[in-house]
Amino acid sequence: MARMESSITRVAGIEVGHFTDTRRPTGCTVVLARAGAVAGVDVRGAAPGTRETDLLHPSNVVERVHGILLSGGSAWGLDAASGVMRWLDEQGAGMTVGPARLPIVPGAVLFDLPLGDQRIRPDAAAGYAACQAASTAAPAEGCVGAGAGAVVGKIFGFPRAMKGGIGHAAITVDGVTVGAIIACNALGDVVDPDTGRVIAGARTADGLQLLDSRRALLRGDAPKPILAGSNTTIGVIATDAVLTKIQAGRLATVGHDGLARAINPVHTLSDGDTLFALATGASNKTLGMMTLITMAAEACALATVRAVRAAQGLRLGDLHLPAAGDVQ
Repeated sequence: MARMESSITRVAGIEVGHFTDTRRPTGCTVVLARAGAVAGVDVRGAAPGTRETDLLHPSNVVERVHGILLSGGSAWGLDAASGVMRWLDEQGAGMTVGPARLPIVPGAVLFDLPLGDQRIRPDAAAGYAACQAASTAAPAEGCVGAGAGAVVGKIFGFPRAMKGGIGHAAITVDGVTVGAIIACNALGDVVDPDTGRVIAGARTADGLQLLDSRRALLRGDAPKPILAGSNTTIGVIATDAVLTKIQAGRLATVGHDGLARAINPVHTLSDGDTLFALATGASNKTLGMMTLITMAAEACALATVRAVRAAQGLRLGDLHLPAAGDVQ
């Protein structure tokens, strides 16, 4: 029987750390596998900002990675990965390449530049600080790390949107755990996958109620023009199951089913939705891919919902981004 866990760090071999910038809403999150983890990735959004994703294709030779970076700051935020590499190198983690050691750190970014001074964005020092904060304790959720500047429901204009964030969840079946951590900065609404009810997203013109973007679009309401790449949901699925690189890639692929249950619309031309998968193998067992992919999709959906439910409302000048629960 499945057991629902609260944290991705219940996956053996996984640590998570946040860096949140106090100068404006932005930050980064690292998911560390110091001993190395078999990895895969699936990029579904049409406007991604990523690093080292080609390396994870099953036909390419690197099998294991040592960390994943999730960052705000759009493409600028990819710089934080160099700080993650430096920290891992100092800890003796990495792939041996001749006389050198090379930590492998893929990453993905989301767009949070409209909130405050866009010249402030995660850099190498931010990535290093996130690593210093990493542990096996349950990481904070909501407006922290990569979720600090996340915003959801921008289809009908930024002023009618709501605050996004970062969340995580895990599921254990027969001694194998699959967890996910999701930074939700989606163009679309976040919905309860069990009821279909909108939790956070675009608001009505007066800002007092949830609009339900899916129904609004289907009745012909015109969306506002959206800058490509100005959204994006990014995350990591982790398991202690024993997987091959091909299987890890499939775990990432089916994890997007969980995003589709919890975000509507998802994978749009203005999103860069990207999911990584890590398999530490620490349980020394597997359940078979049918069960594992079901767990992965469920964990991603739960983590997405937790991301917005944990978020706090934000006021910046005339802009007000309420949190889930502030608007019905």
